[in-house]
Amino acid sequence: MRLSKSVSPRKAAATKPNYDSTMSEAVRTMLQANGETARDFPAKADAGFLWDFWYPAVRSAEIRGQKLVTAMLLEVPLVLGRTSEGKTFAMRDSCPHRGIPLSYGRLDGKVLECCYHGWRFDACSGQCVEIPSLSSQDRLKVERIFAGHFPCEERDGYVWVYMNSQVTRTPKTIPAAPALAVFGEKYKITHLSCELPSHVDQGIIGLMDPAHGPFVHQSWFWRKRASIHEKAKQFEPIPNGFRMSPHQPSSNSAPYRLLAKMTGETVTTTIDFVLPNLRTEIDRSGKLWFSSRATVTPVRRDLCRIDFVAAWNLPVPVAVFRPFAKKFLRQDQLTMIQQAEGLKYNPHLMLIDDADRQAKWYFALKANLLESRRMGAAMVHPMSGPVTLRWRS
Repeated sequence: MRLSKSVSPRKAAATKPNYDSTMSEAVRTMLQANGETARDFPAKADAGFLWDFWYPAVRSAEIRGQKLVTAMLLEVPLVLGRTSEGKTFAMRDSCPHRGIPLSYGRLDGKVLECCYHGWRFDACSGQCVEIPSLSSQDRLKVERIFAGHFPCEERDGYVWVYMNSQVTRTPKTIPAAPALAVFGEKYKITHLSCELPSHVDQGIIGLMDPAHGPFVHQSWFWRKRASIHEKAKQFEPIPNGFRMSPHQPSSNSAPYRLLAKMTGETVTTTIDFVLPNLRTEIDRSGKLWFSSRATVTPVRRDLCRIDFVAAWNLPVPVAVFRPFAKKFLRQDQLTMIQQAEGLKYNPHLMLIDDADRQAKWYFALKANLLESRRMGAAMVHPMSGPVTLRWRS
């Protein structure tokens, strides 16, 4: 269930035509067909996105039968579907022949056919298998033509797409798509999402911001402004991210107090942030547990989306949990909408210690990763070891 109406990638593209000045799909295809090597060029001027990572594109439930679904990730229009064997696929929503969106075409269970000239592409590889207009004298090697194609996996009710920067070359080895941590076979699960009218960087540092809770999330079931007090949390470096070390959660949060009363045991919370956009939280008390993951995914440089999934074995029905989680997410969404009003005038911004240190780590992690890729060297982590941060919230 979405908290706001999604912006159609097709409508967005129609209002702002993109005449790419680097290398079009058609030119790239011609080079491949002639046996030449096409260099991989950046699709657009740097938008501050992180490529070569998995991103959630759509909910699995949205793809039924031979229905084609559109999405946009990192300003790349995608068409997604499911083969007759049940395997999901993701292709660039553009026919390499004349650029018409492939989502207007037809899927026969294995092959996606363009509606314009009937070019047919294997859905799971993007390889062209037929061009109906070719005559017997044509020497074009159809099998050397590819539509843009991206690796695709399903996890936790989402279809994940690996947004590789070199779309004409799929890496030989890629990591598995992220999976939500669960601690048993029986559990409840729910999903929520909302769109934020801001760059993904603003969405991410808002997600990890520890000081906005008493102001943005004031409510009887969470926190009150009068409950603000000083806190000290220890953080440690982890690959591509950082961890708020296992600790007892804030005493001014009603859900944690309730969980402790239910089990009669201490509640332990561990929170991780990992590039490019994942925040996970695991709460455990005795045999009861709660696991959640929030991702902030770039749609366009001025639009991102939060996808939130939670699983638990607590005796709390989904119908009870969802309204609270929905309200919590909606509060963040409204704040980001308000922030966008000010950001459009490019104001000078500042980050403070220690409340904004996590934001500083994020920007450093991102910069260091990009530098390591550019230099072909190991990534330097901005944290040299465990550190304790203090703030009031």
